[in-house]
Amino acid sequence: MELSGFSMAPLNATLKLRPFRAAVPDKEVEHFKSLLRLSKVGPMTYENLAESAQFGLQRERLKRAKEIWEQGYDWRKTEERINSFPNFVVPVEYEGDLFSIHFVALFSQRQDALPVLLLHGWPGSFLEFLGVLDVYRNKYSAADLPYHIVVPSLPGYGYSSGPPLDKSFELKDVAQILDSLMTGIGFSSGYVAQGGDIGSFLSRILGVTSKHCKAVHLNFCGMSPPDGFRMETLSSMEKAGLDRMQTFINQGSAYTLQHITRPATIGLVVSSSPLALLAWIGEKILEWSDTDPPLNHVLDAATLYWFTESFPRSIYPYRNNGSPPSNLHGSKEYFLEVPFGYSYFPKEFAPTPVAWAGTTGNLLWSRIHESGGHFAASEVPEVFVNDLDDFIGKLLEKEDAGSVAQIDVLLRDVEFSVGYLVLANSRLRTVTPLRCSWDGTHGGLIAKKLP
Repeated sequence: MELSGFSMAPLNATLKLRPFRAAVPDKEVEHFKSLLRLSKVGPMTYENLAESAQFGLQRERLKRAKEIWEQGYDWRKTEERINSFPNFVVPVEYEGDLFSIHFVALFSQRQDALPVLLLHGWPGSFLEFLGVLDVYRNKYSAADLPYHIVVPSLPGYGYSSGPPLDKSFELKDVAQILDSLMTGIGFSSGYVAQGGDIGSFLSRILGVTSKHCKAVHLNFCGMSPPDGFRMETLSSMEKAGLDRMQTFINQGSAYTLQHITRPATIGLVVSSSPLALLAWIGEKILEWSDTDPPLNHVLDAATLYWFTESFPRSIYPYRNNGSPPSNLHGSKEYFLEVPFGYSYFPKEFAPTPVAWAGTTGNLLWSRIHESGGHFAASEVPEVFVNDLDDFIGKLLEKEDAGSVAQIDVLLRDVEFSVGYLVLANSRLRTVTPLRCSWDGTHGGLIAKKLP
């Protein structure tokens, strides 16, 4: 696979992109292995010996994961996978602070490629989207990839620098940094934001506050019931999803109170031991997935968090904004006027009915799936890609379908034939015949779509 082709950033970038390679020093790897070896698996209790995970992570499961982490896991292979994609770091200035933001990208060489920003959450990272990037680079070359795909590590996560140490830091600040990232790379003409978990909040904030964010796709939309909601209008799957959401609130949300009310304490505790970190985030990855992911995926997540000290640097959003499911998505302040799409995955911990999501903005496209959980991009990457493609296709179709055609950068070929105009949209690979007339008052061409 030709890495260099996908590495060619837009020529109009104003930020200085520096290539990045994941490479933890050998000394740090050895230190990690020593700490892991010396980490003690806690004593047996009634709760951690339970057959189900109703009380949290089972002791035997953690013990077995520790053995494999020590004896059968190779972080260097994960680094090879990370480095098989174009990685960059860029300096982004915000309110007097300089942030080093890491991102993985697949840049297209097409002049009409659409920029797409993919945003992770907690306890996720850019690793969630590597399977999605695999689908695209296996399907396309850099010459015909229809998108510029940018997958950043949020501030405080992965290889990006953390939030300031001398002042508070909120998601609205992160959103502005991400917008500066996208425009600084060269995408000031517009981009699509996609997110789940905390990434869904950021995508919504961008869709409301940034003139550059032209559309939003979400696979999480946790919210309170909208006004006028009637249970009988929901499908059996959606009703089961609401039961799942309530179970999460009652039995699975204790971690959020720690993150919200005592982030300093839980941060010091969990970051003191690799095994403590694995237990804390591994439990969530297992519980929030539709089916158990490969253990190596869980170990990758924990190892990345360990080497980059992502915990506790990453939990600041909880302190300022509460936790999913919060009502940011249902807030009138964050009603999406830009078109948005929503993918419903039934094993999400808070699967919001499509009709509810539709009350939060200009819902252009939606799809209900029979399977899939909180980490859809990594659980079902092909499905995720198909949803993203179909939403963007619908978005571009909508742009073409107006009663008065706007001749802009989407239009590549213009042909006149006996009073008709044919608009060829190379991204959609469609043609639209239009009836033409001249507006003498305003001095412009009126092109109306033929029925």
